[in-house]
Amino acid sequence: MNKFSWYEAKSIEDALQQVNSTVSEELYQHTNKATVFKSGGIDVFDWVKEGLLQPQKIINIRNIPGLDKINFDSKKGLRIGSNVTLAELASNAEIKENYLALHQAVNHAATPQLRNISTLGGNIAQRNRCWYFRSTDHDCFRKGGDRCFARHSENGENENHAIIDNGSCVSVHASSISTALMAFNANVVIINSEGEKKTVSMDDFFVTASKDLAMENILQAKEIITEISIPAPAKNTKSAYIKQVARESYDWSLGDVAVVAEVSGNNTCRSASIVLGAAAPVPYRSKEAQQAMEDKTINSENATAASKAAMKIARPLTKNGYKVPLFEATIKQAILEIS
Repeated sequence: MNKFSWYEAKSIEDALQQVNSTVSEELYQHTNKATVFKSGGIDVFDWVKEGLLQPQKIINIRNIPGLDKINFDSKKGLRIGSNVTLAELASNAEIKENYLALHQAVNHAATPQLRNISTLGGNIAQRNRCWYFRSTDHDCFRKGGDRCFARHSENGENENHAIIDNGSCVSVHASSISTALMAFNANVVIINSEGEKKTVSMDDFFVTASKDLAMENILQAKEIITEISIPAPAKNTKSAYIKQVARESYDWSLGDVAVVAEVSGNNTCRSASIVLGAAAPVPYRSKEAQQAMEDKTINSENATAASKAAMKIARPLTKNGYKVPLFEATIKQAILEIS
């Protein structure tokens, strides 16, 4: 681990003023020697300890006042400060009652110990999972190299990798909570060093590998996530989240699915939002599955059709073909749970 200075930010403005002018050029290079923000710090310190991130300065934004609040209004929806911990989310009764899939996703994320430390802002902004990407010995596409080791290396290990939108980088996004947030059509509120705020949908927050390999989200060097907002659920909204892992205890997702739907009295799906996690380099909204369910009765036959539709575009790698039936079964199960 390299030496670095530590700064305790007193406010958002204070934190942003500390960022030096070199960050934008160096932010996503694995030899980064610039300034970085830290809240819970789980992912940041993983990178620092591995030598993948070598910051000159770490700015702690964990104790900035006002970023640790949860507010729910039945008409305006839910607002979650970026420094709210996953443990606080997991224990919030209003989230459980109104946004069940989010409650389920948070309770399946990390261990109880890590949920006490990890913050929501840090969780959605963490970097992708791939053992080659997170190795100092492999200069892969995403780190500016000339190959994807998971795909192109002899005996490349890709069993946990992407099966959708995997034409270049085949890593998967690490935040299973983002799967549920996107299904609820959440927005990310970001502020920059000029004091300007912008609100972007979760669908637009993440950057696909085909668009820019160096970026996993739209955050720039002099920007901070301040909150995540979720619209108030429509009447008769039901939701479900299911995560598949290799072990019963805490483990990274092999595939997770969030379904949010407006259901009529005759068990008809009036509108559907279906998002897959660990299927692509970003949380993936399956428009194919959504279209297959809308205005259809929620039953086994239609749920099966939706799951098959979602996987028609899958392109599994040499060792992760099992993910296709895994996602088909999980999508079907999640849809049936909202009936």
